[in-house]
Amino acid sequence: MAAPSDLTGSNNYFEDFTVGQRMRHARSATIDEVENNYISKQVMNTAQSHWNEEYLAGSPLGDGRLVFGLITGSMTVGLTSQDTAENALCELGLDAVRFKKPVHHGDTITAYTEVLEASDAPDRDDAGIVRFKHWGRNQHGDVVCELERLVLIKRASHWQA
Repeated sequence: MAAPSDLTGSNNYFEDFTVGQRMRHARSATIDEVENNYISKQVMNTAQSHWNEEYLAGSPLGDGRLVFGLITGSMTVGLTSQDTAENALCELGLDAVRFKKPVHHGDTITAYTEVLEASDAPDRDDAGIVRFKHWGRNQHGDVVCELERLVLIKRASHWQA
């Protein structure tokens, strides 16, 4: 059986993140009806803009159903995870979540990250805390979502074999 450290990247431990560092994450994802309908129904978000194809016709938000904002946010965070969370011990918080532009079925999200802070974890010498700013852009380059995320991340000095 492989050790957990064999399954994660070797360049995303606490020591690898520096304030001001920026990343464009390699993967993008197109948000389809399946994600929007399933999650919107699961959390009972019944806003007409998510359910009624004709509701927004000709509106400033664009034609067609809108993607529920928390799906856009989740997709943005998920796209960053390979680079920012493989060695995470714990998600500590999300702050300053903003949805900047509407997202519709068929839009493709690409995620970006900036490291805002990196500090020692109180009462833990095997990990540090990193504050990331994440943002997602659509296929036109428009920022559709931005948020800050606080993560407790392993120190290579204590966890790497």
